[in-house]
Amino acid sequence: MQQQKVIIPNNNGEKLVGILHESGSVEIVILCHGFRSTKENDTMVNLAVALEKEGITVFRFDFSGNGESEGSFNYGHYWSEAEDLRAVIQHFSGTSRRTSAILGHSKGGNVVLLYASKYHDIPTVVNVSGRYDLKKGIEERMGKDFFEQIRKDGYFDVKNKKGEVDYRVTQESLTDRLNTKMHDACLQIDKNCRVLTVHGSADETIPVDDAVEFAKIIPNHKLHVVQGANHVYTKHQTELASVVLPFIKEGIHKGA
Repeated sequence: MQQQKVIIPNNNGEKLVGILHESGSVEIVILCHGFRSTKENDTMVNLAVALEKEGITVFRFDFSGNGESEGSFNYGHYWSEAEDLRAVIQHFSGTSRRTSAILGHSKGGNVVLLYASKYHDIPTVVNVSGRYDLKKGIEERMGKDFFEQIRKDGYFDVKNKKGEVDYRVTQESLTDRLNTKMHDACLQIDKNCRVLTVHGSADETIPVDDAVEFAKIIPNHKLHVVQGANHVYTKHQTELASVVLPFIKEGIHKGA
């Protein structure tokens, strides 16, 4: 088993950088990180290693504007990240691999669901702690005067505790997020596509209620709530893997 860096261009010609956990299998599982995260996130690395131990090849990569990948960071842009994922999947199908599952954490969970709603070529999708209603969670992160400020200036700078700018939210990128309708997209997911939603009961970032909403509308869906887990599964990494692995392996076994 070996890990190697792989660079894949997206549709904009930006280089997406990822790590391939090679185990020699034709099947490959692709992992997608969350908001302002990277392929080096604990959940991404731990799931990759757990799948690799089961003899499954895995690829974890940075979306454009994140981690080692080229491009500028954008708030929102859920659909453009789905297109990054498209470029990755097409790259591997060009090397005679079969993408048997896509998994995303947090914003990555939204991205894999959006992908499945548009492209009906992946049999197994795992949404780990994705957000159902993208209108929510903005004020909690940005503060009460956020919308007023962005209307006035056309942008809003999100600062860290030292007062340094972490990232900028533009009017355009905010509109992009608000116009991304998970409900409508999930109704477009093929009924033959197996979807697993995993969510922590103690998620402080995205309430577990969002997972229940996904369960109501996605046709071929399984819901698993990890009791006591927070948004990043700090003390529940092993349990997360123990839920995700059998679902992905079952899909491969079925030849789905």
